Amino acid sequence: MIAAPRAAFERWLERRLPAADSWALTQRSVYILPTRAGLAFAATLLAMLLASVNYQLNLGYVLTFLLAGAGVVSMHQTHGTLRGLVLHLKPPRPGHAGEAATVEIVLTNPGRRTRHGIALRWRQRVGSGGFAWCDVAAGAQSTVQLAFVPPQRGWHALPTVVAETVFPLGLFRAWTVWRPASRVLAWPRPETPTPPLPAAAAKPGEPRAAATEQAGDEFDGVRHYRRGDSLRHIVWKKVAQTGELISRDARGEGRRELWLDWADTGGDVERRLARLAAWVLACERADRPWGLRLPGHELAPGRGDERRRAALDLLATWPG
Repeated sequence: MIAAPRAAFERWLERRLPAADSWALTQRSVYILPTRAGLAFAATLLAMLLASVNYQLNLGYVLTFLLAGAGVVSMHQTHGTLRGLVLHLKPPRPGHAGEAATVEIVLTNPGRRTRHGIALRWRQRVGSGGFAWCDVAAGAQSTVQLAFVPPQRGWHALPTVVAETVFPLGLFRAWTVWRPASRVLAWPRPETPTPPLPAAAAKPGEPRAAATEQAGDEFDGVRHYRRGDSLRHIVWKKVAQTGELISRDARGEGRRELWLDWADTGGDVERRLARLAAWVLACERADRPWGLRLPGHELAPGRGDERRRAALDLLATWPG
């Protein structure tokens, strides 16, 4: 019975909040209420005041109003800890579906005093993320990281963020709610274990026999190190993974092309995309050039982080 009104309230709040990647905390956007400790503190003060009135205790009056003043100062400081801060979201980096994507938020303190005990969290409980705490020095910035786990590939809107504090005495809780505008792109989850790569094919116009020529321990563009090989031809990424010296076979690499083709995969769309993603990552780990073919789309053979990201972006946004 409570879930439906709560969901309606959440939708109303989402519509009310403007989406932006920067959020300046002002008097109107910071809210404050007493905590349970604050309510207990107020009840104690009330009891002390009644006792002082009944028994005409001057010392009781002094102590009661002294503690009440401390409470008022605490309320002002708690609200002031957030008021004036500026939150800024860095562009989220893409990741694979099902894996935690790190979202970085920069807190800027333009004031002349340090702000302590600021916590950030997602408003809805998502993934394994919890509170991220920080202090922000006067005139400085602090960066906090929140983990977001996209459940499937594609674009995902970030949940709303709550920034709050109970500093200094824990009697009041001040908070604000912020709706980031940026979205996170989730790449397909790669198939595991990585399936074997398809065979490289001859370049158009190359003799087939030459294109498929393999000798000894050579295979598809890389081979074991031989005395006299140039250091420029050693695949250091492969060496770091296997502990063996691997050289790039420039001759074979120049005559063959490795295509990661949609037609070489099977199953539904998600299974095909998962296999292609696994192949892309395997080629990059081996530092091999590769091309990608999808129905109506083609990425020419090449390698490198930019090409890997372009391919994974294409797979992430593939209709299905």
